[in-house]
Amino acid sequence: MHITQKKLANTLKVIQVDTGSFPSCTALLLVGTGSRYETKQNNGIAHFFEHMAFKGSKKYPDALTLASTIENFGGVFNAFTSKEYTGYWIKAPLQHVRTVIDVIADMVQHPILAEAEIEREKGVIIEEINMYEDTPQDKVGELYESLLYPHNALGYDTIGTKETVRAATRNTFSDFIDTQYHPNNAICILAGGLTHEPYGSMIEERFGSWEKAAVPTYVPFKDNQNKAQARSIVKKTEQSHLVFGYRAFDRYDSRRYPLSLLSALLGGGMASRLFHELRERRGLCYYIGTSQELYQDTGSLYTRAGVPTQAEKVHEAIDTIRAEHYRMRDSGPTDSELTRAKELIKGHLLLSLEDSFDTAYFVGKQALFEKEINTPEAVLKKIDAVTIDDVRAVARDIIREEKENIAFIGPVEV
Repeated sequence: MHITQKKLANTLKVIQVDTGSFPSCTALLLVGTGSRYETKQNNGIAHFFEHMAFKGSKKYPDALTLASTIENFGGVFNAFTSKEYTGYWIKAPLQHVRTVIDVIADMVQHPILAEAEIEREKGVIIEEINMYEDTPQDKVGELYESLLYPHNALGYDTIGTKETVRAATRNTFSDFIDTQYHPNNAICILAGGLTHEPYGSMIEERFGSWEKAAVPTYVPFKDNQNKAQARSIVKKTEQSHLVFGYRAFDRYDSRRYPLSLLSALLGGGMASRLFHELRERRGLCYYIGTSQELYQDTGSLYTRAGVPTQAEKVHEAIDTIRAEHYRMRDSGPTDSELTRAKELIKGHLLLSLEDSFDTAYFVGKQALFEKEINTPEAVLKKIDAVTIDDVRAVARDIIREEKENIAFIGPVEV
């Protein structure tokens, strides 16, 4: 993997990642904005604009023209919105890279935002909201973050509410774009079998006139939790869904590598403690896994699971999850467990980088938030350097009774 970087005159960071693989590539534009940069009044606008960018731009005036331009040469494209960033990407054969860059640049810099399209898309997004409401496995994650980050935009649903979606106007979009969408708040990454060709001039040609401006920051989250808390949505379901977690630290903390190992030890893969104890030994779940979500000023370690609907089984599952967290905190992992967890994380990272999108995302996310880009080799070394004492220390820092949070959706209340 060969990485080159440059910065345009308007401060847009441009990164090329030559993977030496097939003559295909992914172009990814990451913009440093998402739902935590919203207010209660415009909640969901970052996600709504992600939709509207595909509805037509100055050069590609409607959704069909835009889609046909990419699909006519076999390309695929999509976008995503998170709490802290939004991404637009196209994957295509390398010979079409100029068109790929042109499409992304025009979508983001010159969206039409036709009022008729805005009104039509409101119905689409409201149906998307309805879909999540009917998918408790997804909805419970939103419930967890609303519990974890009260009175802060981090606790907002990224998709917004039906009320804020219906209230959006063309001015809502233009106000948000004017404050957030600027080159000094974005990264453009091109990854794939680039063969060291200088594609930077193409990017500069299409993004060089994008005007930079001051970008407002987010409202920091202040943690004042001093006792365990839970939130339930009681509804008839065939399976109960829960998220059980603890507050952690931000994405810049040096403990993030021990935290990744702790996450893998608890619920990473079929050999993890929680999978073995809840699914294999007790038959209490079909899916269970542990992850971490780290933001710029806070974060969380959490376990998600789908468990039975009977109250006694729900409480058995929660008690077992809690006990396994405490056991890891008090005793730490064994040597063999830590070795397995390291190999799991390293293997998943290397396998993901076979895909040009994942490579662009791996590099681009670091470029957006970090002072420097760690190569995969550097990340592997940091994972290997984690010790049992490191894992035990981070577990003791995080797994504390007063910082426990449980979100639950099912026919009983927890």
